Amino acid sequence: MELEHLLNSITAENKKAVAVAAAEDEEVIASVKQAYERGISSFILVGNAEKITFLLQQHNLGEASDLQVIEASPDQAALEAVKRVSSGQADILMKGMIPTSDLLKAVLHKEAGLRTGKILSHVAAFEVPGYDRLIFVTDSGMNINPDLQQKAQIIENAALIAKGIGVEMPKVAVLAAVETINPSMQATLDASALTVMNKRGQISYCVVEGPLALDNAISPEAAEHKGITGEVAGKADILLVPAIETGNALYKSLIYFSGAKVGAVIAGARAPIVLTSRADSAESKLFSIALAVKTLQHKNI
Repeated sequence: MELEHLLNSITAENKKAVAVAAAEDEEVIASVKQAYERGISSFILVGNAEKITFLLQQHNLGEASDLQVIEASPDQAALEAVKRVSSGQADILMKGMIPTSDLLKAVLHKEAGLRTGKILSHVAAFEVPGYDRLIFVTDSGMNINPDLQQKAQIIENAALIAKGIGVEMPKVAVLAAVETINPSMQATLDASALTVMNKRGQISYCVVEGPLALDNAISPEAAEHKGITGEVAGKADILLVPAIETGNALYKSLIYFSGAKVGAVIAGARAPIVLTSRADSAESKLFSIALAVKTLQHKNI
């Protein structure tokens, strides 16, 4: 599957409203224009109204319907955007030109926030050259060093996102440096436990196997060469990384070394959160909006 195909599969009937916190950013407005023109989203743009309006005019969106601009100071933009989602005026929250920590503080607000009691985790869908499916990586942007129970929730969050775009039974590879259980390597112990938890029904919506090194997770030839069998080996849809350093390096390696395209969301809240890097391209932001819209279409998060 290509991310462009995912984007094209969203019809006007599936259109969702997106509230953008601190929308006064060139790449954000460029992605807003693309999503608006494709008819997949309407927008509530929160932040510096003068700058936002100027950027909309620069992109020939000054007279566009379905684009609402709301004035908010830098320290209130995130909360005002979150309030639009929690009140039902918007379906999706999107990060604009604002630090992630400020956005998440608003998401976790006791009264107006979007908490569910579940862990929040970052799920990135990559279109990698040479692969016939999207590869999901989690968690490369939220949880620093998750424990076993947190990893179980992170898996379920990612599995629901994958199912939301049509992957019937996602295959999850729990990554480690080796394929055998080593008491000195916590990642292998967690991988083994997560595999058992999945078999016993403690982790749903997917098939989990590990520990698996990256090559054996995504390459059938590598898995066969090492004699590794199973439903996931060589066929993984989702890669669960052991810690944020691994996830961050893998995420950026796929983009900069392989030229992969990406869309990413935060899962586990009452609504999907489009949370890309402020340096990400308008295309990546557009794919992230599409990923959020598509998962809501299937009501899996």
